[in-house]
Amino acid sequence: MSRVSSVKPHLSEDEVKAKIATASTVRRQQKWMIIHNALVDPRPAADIAKHTATSLRTVHQVIADYNRKGVAAIETMGRQGKSPRAYLDFEEEEAFLSAFNESAKSGHLTTIEAIQKAFETEVGSPVVPSTIYRLLKRHSWRKLRPRPYHPEGDKEAQATFKKTFQTWFKQP
Repeated sequence: MSRVSSVKPHLSEDEVKAKIATASTVRRQQKWMIIHNALVDPRPAADIAKHTATSLRTVHQVIADYNRKGVAAIETMGRQGKSPRAYLDFEEEEAFLSAFNESAKSGHLTTIEAIQKAFETEVGSPVVPSTIYRLLKRHSWRKLRPRPYHPEGDKEAQATFKKTFQTWFKQP
């Protein structure tokens, strides 16, 4: 026999119904429907998942979050604003990158290392380079520093080419 899933009474049944009716997104409405089902008719999570057209994992997660944090667990911004794991929200990232934009307009090259050091100073903790690359991709930045030479280039062949290049185009 499965364990019955129930929620703590942070809100009354009528307040939960009002939250369902005024939910700003379908996802948030679904979460409130899970809470409503667990509040009004406590039953196994598999039954609640089937009734609300969600996964079993979602039901467990929503109920656990609601029991721990209350209404704030459902009413948070989620992915629309700052992710709980993000260092900065989108607008703060734009403001951070604007300083590098200004130096680029004046002809200075910007490196990933320089951006990473400034970002670490901004957030107060070390970050891996992939975080910076994702930040730049999110804001549609391209490769910032040209490669000085081809890694597979042959310097001797290049020197020979420079010496013989002019002889190829001489008129007879």
